Amino acid sequence: MAPQNIVRVVLWMSGALLSFSAMAVSVRNTVHVGASYLWAMSLLLIPLAMAFALEFTTPAWTLLLAAPVLGERLTASRIGAVVFGLLGVVVILRPGLATFQPGGLLTLVAAFGLAITLIATKKLTRTDSTFAIVFWMMLIQLPLALIGSDPLFVTKLNQGQVPAVIGIGVSGLVSHYCLTNAFQAGDAGVVVPLDFMRIPLIAVIGWWLYGEPLDVFVFLGAGLIITGILWNLRSEAARTSKSER
Repeated sequence: MAPQNIVRVVLWMSGALLSFSAMAVSVRNTVHVGASYLWAMSLLLIPLAMAFALEFTTPAWTLLLAAPVLGERLTASRIGAVVFGLLGVVVILRPGLATFQPGGLLTLVAAFGLAITLIATKKLTRTDSTFAIVFWMMLIQLPLALIGSDPLFVTKLNQGQVPAVIGIGVSGLVSHYCLTNAFQAGDAGVVVPLDFMRIPLIAVIGWWLYGEPLDVFVFLGAGLIITGILWNLRSEAARTSKSER
């Protein structure tokens, strides 16, 4: 790379990092760390299926917050995508009809906190670059996370765990970058329901990498999720096309 190109990149990065909304960035990342901590804690208190089912109320909370906070329209297709997604998650996970456990409240609070984070991210994309949002996320959340953990945990990892930790870090960084870019291009009400696809994808990866069995409920649930997503995407495409005429 030529020296002048390096200078351009450095100047661009400096400008992107300096022009950010300090208050919004601080609130977003503090809430995100707190919500993630509550979600991890809930895994110790309730069954995994219940935790995931309750976590996937996040798109519903996001849709409800997007209207008053972001001024987005609450359309039938957006509501439908969330409803179909929730039904698909219930079909796949089948959390059961057991008495609700108090630990589930932690997951619900975490889900609401994650929804606030998503709304804040979408709001930040109106003024800040994707690079700045992700950079400040890492810089702020690292010390916050270290406060509640053992800073020397890295020294306790064995050789087999190191690649997994690196993989989690890299995939988490890439997913946040992609999500922020998606918010740059579309409304939260369109982007967030796509998150429901995580459940059937997780089931397929479990089958592929770990030999976990796939049952008919995975395909039924995935069908419901995909139906809602396609309905929403098709309606949004038709609405955009109509507005451009």
